[in-house]
Amino acid sequence: QVQLVESGGGLVQAGGSLRLSCTHSGGTFSNYALGWFREAPGKAREFVAAVDHDGGLTYYADSVKGRFSISRDNARNAVHPQLHNLKVEDTAVYYCTASTSYATFFTTRPHPDMLSWGKGTLVTVFS
Repeated sequence: QVQLVESGGGLVQAGGSLRLSCTHSGGTFSNYALGWFREAPGKAREFVAAVDHDGGLTYYADSVKGRFSISRDNARNAVHPQLHNLKVEDTAVYYCTASTSYATFFTTRPHPDMLSWGKGTLVTVFS
């Protein structure tokens, strides 16, 4: 069973940067496309970014395009979103998820084909 663990969240001033991580166990890491969602208090979980199985393709929500980037290291079973130029509205719990299909993330919403979710890591941006 796929298990995902997020880390790297924290408190950061607006305009700052954070590097999140998601590590994977169970199954073959390169069999999965990886995606990130976030959930702010009182709001629905929203799509942030995704990367395909070998890291060659990425997909971003319009709200983070140009500020966030995502990469993966299949040798270390890890995926790393880089969050730059953070805004107060980026404050949320960030979750990692996996799917055997990269196209699943084009739905930009949680989907039954997303096999596993981590417990999340909190990012708090202050002005």
